[in-house]
Amino acid sequence: MRRLPTCVLSGDGPVRVRHGHDPDRYVEIGSLTKVLTGTALTRLAAAGTLGLEDPVERWLPVPPGTGITLRHLADHTSGLPRLPPGLGGRDPYASFDDAALRGLLTRLGALVVDEPGAREEYSNLGYAVLGAALVAATGQPYERVVRDHVLDPLGIEAMAAHPPAGQALRATGLFGRPRASWTMDGAILPAGGMWATPRAAARLVTGLLVDRELGAPAVTWRHAKGVTWHNGATRDASVFAGALPDGRWVLVHRLGGSHADTDAEGIRHLAPSAAE
Repeated sequence: MRRLPTCVLSGDGPVRVRHGHDPDRYVEIGSLTKVLTGTALTRLAAAGTLGLEDPVERWLPVPPGTGITLRHLADHTSGLPRLPPGLGGRDPYASFDDAALRGLLTRLGALVVDEPGAREEYSNLGYAVLGAALVAATGQPYERVVRDHVLDPLGIEAMAAHPPAGQALRATGLFGRPRASWTMDGAILPAGGMWATPRAAARLVTGLLVDRELGAPAVTWRHAKGVTWHNGATRDASVFAGALPDGRWVLVHRLGGSHADTDAEGIRHLAPSAAE
Protein backbone atom coordinates (compact mmCIF):
# COMPACT_ATOMS: atom_id res chain seq x y z
CA MET A 1 0.00 0.00 0.00
CA ARG A 2 1.29 3.46 -0.90
CA ARG A 3 2.38 5.49 2.12
CA LEU A 4 0.77 8.90 1.74
CA PRO A 5 2.04 11.89 3.72
CA THR A 6 -0.87 12.90 5.98
CA CYS A 7 -1.41 15.60 8.58
CA VAL A 8 -4.38 15.69 10.97
CA LEU A 9 -5.15 18.59 13.29
CA SER A 10 -8.14 18.67 15.60
CA GLY A 11 -9.34 20.00 18.91
CA ASP A 12 -8.94 16.73 20.79
CA GLY A 13 -5.21 16.13 20.79
CA PRO A 14 -1.79 16.95 19.33
CA VAL A 15 -1.03 17.20 15.63
CA ARG A 16 -0.74 13.78 14.01
CA VAL A 17 1.71 13.43 11.13
CA ARG A 18 2.32 10.35 8.98
CA HIS A 19 4.89 9.51 6.31
CA GLY A 20 6.78 12.77 6.15
CA HIS A 21 4.06 15.43 6.17
CA ASP A 22 4.84 18.67 8.01
CA PRO A 23 2.26 20.98 9.66
CA ASP A 24 4.59 23.96 9.25
CA ARG A 25 5.33 23.77 5.53
CA TYR A 26 3.11 25.23 2.83
CA VAL A 27 0.80 22.87 0.93
CA GLU A 28 -1.88 23.38 -1.70
CA ILE A 29 -5.34 23.75 -0.17
CA GLY A 30 -7.34 23.62 -3.42
CA SER A 31 -10.98 24.55 -3.08
CA LEU A 32 -10.65 25.39 0.60
CA THR A 33 -9.60 28.68 -1.02
CA LYS A 34 -13.29 29.22 -1.79
CA VAL A 35 -13.91 29.70 1.92
CA LEU A 36 -11.63 32.74 1.81
CA THR A 37 -13.46 34.12 -1.23
CA GLY A 38 -16.91 33.56 0.23
CA THR A 39 -15.97 34.99 3.61
CA ALA A 40 -14.48 38.08 1.98
CA LEU A 41 -17.74 38.51 0.06
CA THR A 42 -19.75 38.31 3.29
CA ARG A 43 -17.50 40.82 5.03
CA LEU A 44 -17.58 43.27 2.13
CA ALA A 45 -21.36 43.01 2.00
CA ALA A 46 -21.59 43.72 5.74
CA ALA A 47 -19.38 46.78 5.24
CA GLY A 48 -21.61 48.07 2.43
CA THR A 49 -18.91 47.84 -0.22
CA LEU A 50 -21.15 45.62 -2.34
CA GLY A 51 -24.40 43.68 -2.02
CA LEU A 52 -24.97 39.95 -2.06
CA GLU A 53 -27.81 40.48 -4.52
CA ASP A 54 -25.76 42.68 -6.84
CA PRO A 55 -26.00 41.48 -10.45
CA VAL A 56 -22.62 40.41 -11.70
CA GLU A 57 -22.70 43.09 -14.40
CA ARG A 58 -22.56 45.79 -11.70
CA TRP A 59 -18.92 44.92 -11.15
CA LEU A 60 -17.74 43.14 -14.27
CA PRO A 61 -18.07 43.72 -18.04
CA VAL A 62 -20.85 41.17 -18.44
CA PRO A 63 -23.76 41.90 -20.78
CA PRO A 64 -26.91 42.57 -18.73
CA GLY A 65 -29.63 39.99 -18.48
CA THR A 66 -27.79 36.90 -17.22
CA GLY A 67 -29.72 37.03 -13.94
CA ILE A 68 -26.58 35.98 -12.05
CA THR A 69 -25.96 37.67 -8.69
CA LEU A 70 -22.94 37.55 -6.41
CA ARG A 71 -24.91 35.31 -4.07
CA HIS A 72 -25.58 32.87 -6.92
CA LEU A 73 -21.85 32.67 -7.56
CA ALA A 74 -21.11 32.10 -3.87
CA ASP A 75 -23.69 29.35 -3.28
CA HIS A 76 -23.10 27.56 -6.60
CA THR A 77 -26.53 28.36 -8.06
CA SER A 78 -25.30 30.61 -10.87
CA GLY A 79 -26.04 28.05 -13.56
CA LEU A 80 -22.44 28.23 -14.77
CA PRO A 81 -20.62 24.98 -15.58
CA ARG A 82 -18.12 23.43 -13.18
CA LEU A 83 -15.06 24.40 -15.23
CA PRO A 84 -14.13 27.10 -17.72
CA PRO A 85 -14.29 25.84 -21.30
CA GLY A 86 -11.14 24.85 -23.12
CA LEU A 87 -9.09 23.47 -20.24
CA GLY A 88 -6.79 20.52 -20.87
CA GLY A 89 -3.31 19.10 -20.70
CA ARG A 90 -1.08 18.33 -17.77
CA ASP A 91 -1.38 21.86 -16.40
CA PRO A 92 -5.05 22.59 -17.15
CA TYR A 93 -5.36 26.04 -15.58
CA ALA A 94 -2.11 27.49 -16.94
CA SER A 95 -3.85 29.21 -19.86
CA PHE A 96 -6.76 30.47 -17.76
CA ASP A 97 -5.35 33.91 -17.05
CA ASP A 98 -7.08 37.25 -16.56
CA ALA A 99 -7.33 37.80 -20.32
CA ALA A 100 -9.03 34.43 -20.76
CA LEU A 101 -11.52 35.25 -18.01
CA ARG A 102 -12.29 38.64 -19.56
CA GLY A 103 -13.01 36.88 -22.83
CA LEU A 104 -15.52 34.61 -21.09
CA LEU A 105 -17.21 37.48 -19.27
CA THR A 106 -18.32 39.05 -22.54
CA ARG A 107 -20.31 35.91 -23.33
CA LEU A 108 -21.14 34.72 -19.83
CA GLY A 109 -24.84 34.36 -20.58
CA ALA A 110 -24.08 31.85 -23.31
CA LEU A 111 -22.18 29.66 -20.84
CA VAL A 112 -25.08 29.30 -18.40
CA VAL A 113 -26.42 25.76 -18.48
CA ASP A 114 -29.29 26.31 -16.04
CA GLU A 115 -31.40 29.24 -14.89
CA PRO A 116 -29.65 31.12 -12.07
CA GLY A 117 -31.10 30.15 -8.71
CA ALA A 118 -32.77 27.01 -10.04
CA ARG A 119 -30.41 24.42 -8.55
CA GLU A 120 -26.95 23.93 -7.12
CA GLU A 121 -24.11 23.05 -9.50
CA TYR A 122 -20.61 23.27 -8.02
CA SER A 123 -18.63 25.69 -10.16
CA ASN A 124 -14.96 26.62 -10.12
CA LEU A 125 -15.74 29.01 -12.96
CA GLY A 126 -18.34 30.70 -10.76
CA TYR A 127 -15.76 31.34 -8.05
CA ALA A 128 -13.27 32.69 -10.57
CA VAL A 129 -15.95 35.19 -11.61
CA LEU A 130 -16.78 35.96 -7.97
CA GLY A 131 -13.14 36.62 -7.16
CA ALA A 132 -12.89 38.99 -10.12
CA ALA A 133 -15.97 40.83 -8.84
CA LEU A 134 -14.40 41.28 -5.40
CA VAL A 135 -11.25 42.64 -7.03
CA ALA A 136 -13.31 45.09 -9.09
CA ALA A 137 -15.39 46.22 -6.11
CA THR A 138 -12.38 46.90 -3.90
CA GLY A 139 -9.79 47.96 -6.45
CA GLN A 140 -7.34 45.57 -4.76
CA PRO A 141 -5.69 42.34 -5.93
CA TYR A 142 -7.34 39.13 -4.74
CA GLU A 143 -4.63 38.31 -2.20
CA ARG A 144 -4.95 41.79 -0.68
CA VAL A 145 -8.74 41.40 -0.44
CA VAL A 146 -8.61 38.14 1.49
CA ARG A 147 -5.71 39.34 3.64
CA ASP A 148 -7.52 42.52 4.66
CA HIS A 149 -10.93 40.97 5.23
CA VAL A 150 -10.19 37.40 6.38
CA LEU A 151 -6.60 36.49 7.15
CA ASP A 152 -5.40 39.53 9.10
CA PRO A 153 -8.57 39.70 11.24
CA LEU A 154 -7.96 36.05 12.18
CA GLY A 155 -4.23 36.56 12.73
CA ILE A 156 -3.28 34.12 9.95
CA GLU A 157 0.08 34.71 8.31
CA ALA A 158 1.04 31.43 6.62
CA MET A 159 -1.41 31.48 3.71
CA ALA A 160 -0.61 32.87 0.25
CA ALA A 161 -0.86 32.32 -3.49
CA HIS A 162 2.85 31.47 -3.61
CA PRO A 163 4.70 29.61 -0.84
CA PRO A 164 7.90 31.24 0.40
CA ALA A 165 11.08 29.90 -1.16
CA GLY A 166 12.03 26.52 0.21
CA GLN A 167 8.86 26.12 2.28
CA ALA A 168 6.60 24.23 -0.16
CA LEU A 169 5.78 20.58 0.51
CA ARG A 170 4.81 18.63 -2.60
CA ALA A 171 3.98 15.04 -3.42
CA THR A 172 6.88 13.07 -4.84
CA GLY A 173 7.09 10.94 -7.96
CA LEU A 174 9.66 8.49 -9.21
CA PHE A 175 12.96 8.51 -7.35
CA GLY A 176 11.50 10.80 -4.70
CA ARG A 177 11.50 13.90 -6.85
CA PRO A 178 8.85 16.56 -6.04
CA ARG A 179 6.08 16.65 -8.62
CA ALA A 180 5.27 19.92 -10.35
CA SER A 181 2.12 21.63 -9.12
CA TRP A 182 -0.63 22.97 -11.34
CA THR A 183 -0.45 26.66 -12.24
CA MET A 184 -3.33 28.14 -10.25
CA ASP A 185 -2.26 31.72 -9.57
CA GLY A 186 -4.18 33.19 -12.50
CA ALA A 187 -7.92 33.75 -12.82
CA ILE A 188 -8.66 30.45 -11.05
CA LEU A 189 -6.89 31.59 -7.84
CA PRO A 190 -10.11 32.55 -5.96
CA ALA A 191 -11.53 29.10 -6.69
CA GLY A 192 -8.62 26.93 -5.62
CA GLY A 193 -5.14 28.37 -5.87
CA MET A 194 -4.00 29.24 -2.35
CA TRP A 195 -1.25 27.56 -0.32
CA ALA A 196 -1.09 27.36 3.48
CA THR A 197 0.54 25.49 6.29
CA PRO A 198 -1.83 22.94 7.84
CA ARG A 199 -1.62 24.92 11.08
CA ALA A 200 -2.80 28.05 9.29
CA ALA A 201 -5.62 26.15 7.57
CA ALA A 202 -6.68 24.76 10.96
CA ARG A 203 -6.74 28.29 12.37
CA LEU A 204 -9.08 29.23 9.53
CA VAL A 205 -11.43 26.43 10.58
CA THR A 206 -11.50 27.34 14.26
CA GLY A 207 -11.78 31.05 13.58
CA LEU A 208 -14.65 30.74 11.11
CA LEU A 209 -16.57 27.67 12.29
CA VAL A 210 -15.86 27.17 15.99
CA ASP A 211 -15.30 30.64 17.46
CA ARG A 212 -17.08 32.45 14.62
CA GLU A 213 -14.85 35.46 15.02
CA LEU A 214 -16.03 36.99 11.74
CA GLY A 215 -19.73 36.25 12.20
CA ALA A 216 -21.89 33.52 10.75
CA PRO A 217 -20.07 31.19 8.32
CA ALA A 218 -20.27 32.19 4.68
CA VAL A 219 -22.60 30.36 2.29
CA THR A 220 -19.50 28.72 0.81
CA TRP A 221 -19.45 26.10 3.56
CA ARG A 222 -21.22 22.78 2.89
CA HIS A 223 -23.58 21.04 5.30
CA ALA A 224 -24.33 17.35 5.77
CA LYS A 225 -25.60 15.34 8.77
CA GLY A 226 -24.75 18.10 11.22
CA VAL A 227 -21.23 18.65 9.83
CA THR A 228 -20.25 22.03 8.38
CA TRP A 229 -17.39 21.32 6.00
CA HIS A 230 -15.44 22.07 2.87
CA ASN A 231 -12.82 20.15 0.97
CA GLY A 232 -10.31 20.78 -1.76
CA ALA A 233 -8.14 18.87 -4.20
CA THR A 234 -5.46 19.62 -6.76
CA ARG A 235 -3.34 17.27 -8.83
CA ASP A 236 -1.45 15.85 -5.85
CA ALA A 237 -3.01 17.31 -2.69
CA SER A 238 -6.33 17.04 -0.90
CA VAL A 239 -7.80 18.60 2.22
CA PHE A 240 -10.92 18.23 4.34
CA ALA A 241 -12.01 20.78 6.95
CA GLY A 242 -15.09 20.50 9.11
CA ALA A 243 -16.73 21.20 12.45
CA LEU A 244 -19.73 20.18 14.52
CA PRO A 245 -22.06 22.49 16.46
CA ASP A 246 -20.56 21.28 19.74
CA GLY A 247 -17.17 22.73 18.77
CA ARG A 248 -15.39 19.58 17.59
CA TRP A 249 -13.34 20.22 14.45
CA VAL A 250 -10.76 18.59 12.19
CA LEU A 251 -8.38 19.46 9.38
CA VAL A 252 -6.95 16.60 7.29
CA HIS A 253 -4.37 17.19 4.56
CA ARG A 254 -2.81 14.51 2.35
CA LEU A 255 -0.29 14.46 -0.47
CA GLY A 256 -1.33 12.06 -3.21
CA GLY A 257 -4.17 9.55 -3.21
CA SER A 258 -7.89 10.15 -3.54
CA HIS A 259 -9.63 13.24 -2.20
CA ALA A 260 -12.56 10.97 -1.33
CA ASP A 261 -10.28 9.08 1.06
CA THR A 262 -9.23 12.37 2.66
CA ASP A 263 -12.88 13.35 3.09
CA ALA A 264 -13.68 9.96 4.60
CA GLU A 265 -10.82 10.23 7.10
CA GLY A 266 -12.03 13.66 8.17
CA ILE A 267 -15.61 12.53 8.60
CA ARG A 268 -14.57 9.41 10.53
CA HIS A 269 -12.56 11.52 12.92
CA LEU A 270 -15.23 14.16 13.37
CA ALA A 271 -18.46 12.19 13.35
CA PRO A 272 -18.05 8.42 12.88
CA SER A 273 -21.80 7.86 12.58
CA ALA A 274 -21.99 10.31 9.66
CA ALA A 275 -19.52 8.20 7.69
CA GLU A 276 -21.63 5.08 7.85
